[in-house]
Amino acid sequence: MIYIVLDLEATCWNGKRLAPNEIIEIGAIAINEAGETEGEFNTFVKPSLAPQLSDFCTKLTSITQDMVDDAPLYPAAHQAFLDWIHNFDQEYWLCSWGFYDKSQFKHDCKLHGLDKDWLKKHISVKHQYHKIKPTKRPIGMKGALALEDIKLDGTHHRGIDDARNIAKIFVRYLNEWTFK
Repeated sequence: MIYIVLDLEATCWNGKRLAPNEIIEIGAIAINEAGETEGEFNTFVKPSLAPQLSDFCTKLTSITQDMVDDAPLYPAAHQAFLDWIHNFDQEYWLCSWGFYDKSQFKHDCKLHGLDKDWLKKHISVKHQYHKIKPTKRPIGMKGALALEDIKLDGTHHRGIDDARNIAKIFVRYLNEWTFK
C-alpha cells in the first residue's frame, strides 16, 4: 500500500469569482506503510477557463503568472500525476487535508472529460485528525502543526509545501488512520 498525501492550489479571487476554480498546482508525497517517503510529485497547471491569475491568488499562493503560463494544461498534468502514482505499482489511498482537494480534482476531471474513478480511495486527514485530537471543530493544517509542535516548513498555500507538512502529521499518526 502507498499513501499519496496531496495538496492542491487553485485559481481564486477576492470578491467576485470570474470562473469556476481550476487547479494550478498539484503537490504530493508518497508514503509507504513504514512511514517512509517514497517520492514526491509537483507540477503547476495552466488554467483553461480563467488563465490570468488574480493578484489575490498570487499573493495567497506565491504562484506567479509565469509559473502557470509555462505549465501543462490539466489533462497533461493529470496524466503525469496518475503515471507517477502508478509507478509505485501498488494499491494507493489519496490523503488530503479535508475534502476540497478531492472535489477540485472531480471538477477538473469533469471539465476536461476525464475519468474520476481513480479518486474513490480518499480520506480526509483533517476530519480524522479531529477524532484523534479532539478540538471544537476540525482545524486547519497550520493549526494542527502548531498543536503538534511541528514547524511549518516552506510556504503555506503552496501545494508541495503543504503536502510535505500534512505528511509530517500523517506519519506521526500512521497507524491511527481509518481506510474504508
